[in-house]
Amino acid sequence: MASSGSQTKKHDNHSDHLVQPTNPNVAAMQEDVLYHFSLSTSTHDFPAMFGDVKFVCVGGSPTRMEAFAKYMAKELGLDHPGAEYPNICRGTDRYAMFKVGPVLSVSHGIGIPSTSIMLHELIKLLYHAHCSDVTVIRIGTSGGIGLKPGSVVITRQAVDASFEPVFEQVVLGKRVVQRTHLDEELAQELMQCALDLLEFPTVIGNTMCTSDFYEGQGRLDGALCSYTEKDKQKYLQAAHSAGICNIEMESSVLAAICGACSIPVAVVCVTLLNRLEGDQVSSPHEVLVEYQQRPQRLVSHFIKKRLAAAQNPLNL
Repeated sequence: MASSGSQTKKHDNHSDHLVQPTNPNVAAMQEDVLYHFSLSTSTHDFPAMFGDVKFVCVGGSPTRMEAFAKYMAKELGLDHPGAEYPNICRGTDRYAMFKVGPVLSVSHGIGIPSTSIMLHELIKLLYHAHCSDVTVIRIGTSGGIGLKPGSVVITRQAVDASFEPVFEQVVLGKRVVQRTHLDEELAQELMQCALDLLEFPTVIGNTMCTSDFYEGQGRLDGALCSYTEKDKQKYLQAAHSAGICNIEMESSVLAAICGACSIPVAVVCVTLLNRLEGDQVSSPHEVLVEYQQRPQRLVSHFIKKRLAAAQNPLNL
């Protein structure tokens, strides 16, 4: 499904579109404390630290995002013997952040609430740094539906547990619903990168975002379970029929918040298992590690391709 007009125009024109929160109060603040990042506009020079950021890659695990930063350093030719990649958010234990050239690698924790907090502060960070033409990509893991483990899913649309393309929250006691469309052109660009690599199975499809790992995703192995295997299979088959390829816990809030601020966003997740065949992630550790590297390799190729195109615009 097509993205919003503002997102498409920004991507097509590369017109130095500055990151801009929709909250007018931010511009009037004398100091902005990004509490969960342990950063503040009064103690840190945001333009000097982050002004050249063009790609923000986010994922749940601090360790995984540090590994991605080190991988990007090698891929971009910025690595050297003895190089260190300090955690910019080392003053807190909430999130981790690493920067390599124009790439910012940030952990978001597990689930919508943690991801939402990170995104609010990330977007303000990019705003204070005067960043422009930024692309946000989640690289993570998921449970597949009808796909073999190790398959990579590029999300076309994030849907809720009722298969609706919405993100819902309560603001000042009122139910607020936002759409969760992702940038279709960006998804297709990532898919072309997967075709360039031809290293692992990759598909574009819808992703179901839930607020829970166990009952919220129809698992039978949690501490609570109020349904049968037959009920579970009926639900997952219905999801599969609705074009849902995988299940995770962050895509909808990414789509909603980044979309509201006209920031192109994509979600690229590897499947660790086929949920039609089981509930527990039981593959050997070394297999899971290789699976988790697949979205990183795909997104790295995308970033390098974008940077090369920016240096040689006639090749676009």
